[in-house]
Amino acid sequence: MAEVSKEDSEVVTKIKTEPESAVDLEARILQLCESIPDGINDAIIQNTMPQCDATQRVMAVNRLLSMGKLDLIKIGNKLLYKLKTADAASNQLKGSDHQEKQIYQLIDESKNMGIWMRDIRLKSGLPMSQVQKTLKVLESKKLIKAVNCVNAAKKKVYMLYDVEPDRSLTGGAWYSNQDFESEFVDILNQQCFKFLQQKLAQSREGDLEPTAKRNASYASSTEIWKFICELGISKVKLEVEDIETIMNTLIYDGKVEFTVVPNGDGSQLKIYRAVVSVVPTSGFVRTPCGVCPVFNDCYEDWDISPSNCQYMNDWLSF
Repeated sequence: MAEVSKEDSEVVTKIKTEPESAVDLEARILQLCESIPDGINDAIIQNTMPQCDATQRVMAVNRLLSMGKLDLIKIGNKLLYKLKTADAASNQLKGSDHQEKQIYQLIDESKNMGIWMRDIRLKSGLPMSQVQKTLKVLESKKLIKAVNCVNAAKKKVYMLYDVEPDRSLTGGAWYSNQDFESEFVDILNQQCFKFLQQKLAQSREGDLEPTAKRNASYASSTEIWKFICELGISKVKLEVEDIETIMNTLIYDGKVEFTVVPNGDGSQLKIYRAVVSVVPTSGFVRTPCGVCPVFNDCYEDWDISPSNCQYMNDWLSF
């Protein structure tokens, strides 16, 4: 068990006794920071919330850091998390002129979605040349940063330096430097499907009755996410939502099916299982013509023709 200083023990004990359902993990961490203004470390979080595993704690802290609600400071060899206050932001802007403070405030208000240069100019009322100059100054001070959007290659938005961009801007785990990582997605598809196949095979072992065997073949997205994390095949941090996206592609491919079951907190949980085809797929269905939506309009010497079909050419080349 990690050690907690005597000064913080009373606060930890008090929060530890509060009902788990009263606040979520992120709110509890913020509450800890409010109770211990000098900062908290991982040991305090671990001892206060032993029911949460390391992955949950790291995800919660990283999210609070990305939203600008916490500051990460280093005192000696110790890393501490402190509640971010208005005073901390004002200290960052110490010595800045009025234009810098005005533009910084606009960027701060945009949170993790960022703000476009044109919107900064319109809201500030400053000339574009002044806006560009001020942005460069703030960037050089590492108070803000420019983020490229995956859905608009030439568009950059500005946000605070320590804020993690929203996944809609960066494309999340599927993009690297605005390039779609198709090979990475294929590997995740294969590994997620392999996990469900193993789950299905294991469920068929033993003397369970049919309904129990079927139930044992299902897995939640959280189970699959933990399996992928343990494999260590991803260089980027994956979220459960990323795994659910992969599962959707497997459902569309007809490899996986899902059902919805009641969750412990009253919500509904989606669970997945591998699909075993009862009848083998015919060779024709595996050709481009077998799944072509304009098959009935395809004739030689027409606009839609086998001789100029790009899908057929790619398939034959493969």
